Amino acid sequence: MVTAPFNPSETSHYVTDVYYADLVSAFAGWDDSAVLCHEPLVLAGAESLLYREARYLDQAQFKQWLDLFAPECIYWIPGTWNRGDPRREITFAFHDRRQLEDRVYRLETGYAWSQQPASRTSRLISNIEVFQTDQPNVFMIRSNFNMTEFWNGELRPWVGYAVHRVEQLKAGGFQILAKQVNLLNCDQNIRNPSVTL
Repeated sequence: MVTAPFNPSETSHYVTDVYYADLVSAFAGWDDSAVLCHEPLVLAGAESLLYREARYLDQAQFKQWLDLFAPECIYWIPGTWNRGDPRREITFAFHDRRQLEDRVYRLETGYAWSQQPASRTSRLISNIEVFQTDQPNVFMIRSNFNMTEFWNGELRPWVGYAVHRVEQLKAGGFQILAKQVNLLNCDQNIRNPSVTL
């Protein structure tokens, strides 16, 4: 009997206890200056990825943004400043591939109530640093962000730092394995973050 391969668009089969444990481990202790990457091509590729991601989001090119992610990926906005463990602590978002595709689909219908009218955004990305991991083709990228959202006559800032866990592809460039968005005011009451950070 031949079984069809799992499709991350249809099922969250990959988000298991082992996956959670590996994710929490990967996002703990990675930001050690001793493992900073100084390779020019890697640094240039990391900058290019983050700038391209910001442009896609500011231009509401959500499908192109989603294409930056690996088939098995996580998008994570912790509700605590110390990043924590998504199995035990509140998160504003913890989306696998299937949930990200659903989110993009809803945004592109034009009928997402929380985006009526659609937000206009401008993102600034800075302080980009790349860290090596125990896998030669996997890196952690830390960056600060300052995003201004204009929605329904109101300007609102979103500020913090992001951590991208990325894999360097043989064909060149990176794909995002996990993205963690750490909001400066994560422990305060914030309006529904319907924009993609």
